[in-house]
Amino acid sequence: MTIQELIGEYSISGSNQDDTNEMTYKGILTLSLDKNNRIKAHWLINNEQVQTGNGFFKDNILVINFNYKGEENITYKGVAVYQCITKDVLDGFWSEKHGNPLFLGTEHCLRIESTERLH
Repeated sequence: MTIQELIGEYSISGSNQDDTNEMTYKGILTLSLDKNNRIKAHWLINNEQVQTGNGFFKDNILVINFNYKGEENITYKGVAVYQCITKDVLDGFWSEKHGNPLFLGTEHCLRIESTERLH
């Protein structure tokens, strides 16, 4: 698999960094490439929270350092790691710097297929 094959939009579902293991959020992950062929990531979580990140890809593993503005304009940072099962299925886990160190969040990604027809 190549880094170019990962570019696109994915439907995501995930759990937070706590002991519930319940899927607590859904959203969209958009992956693109920068001029250095590194991953640029953009998440839209529950149609309200935007997160961005930069990362790299090797041996079907995608690693993204991410950040977002939380309550009271505080910037939160973390890292997400995805096993690229196929170019359409990513299975990952993540951790934030100030999250509960006893747990990891999880995230499952499925590529969104275009329903447009070519004319």
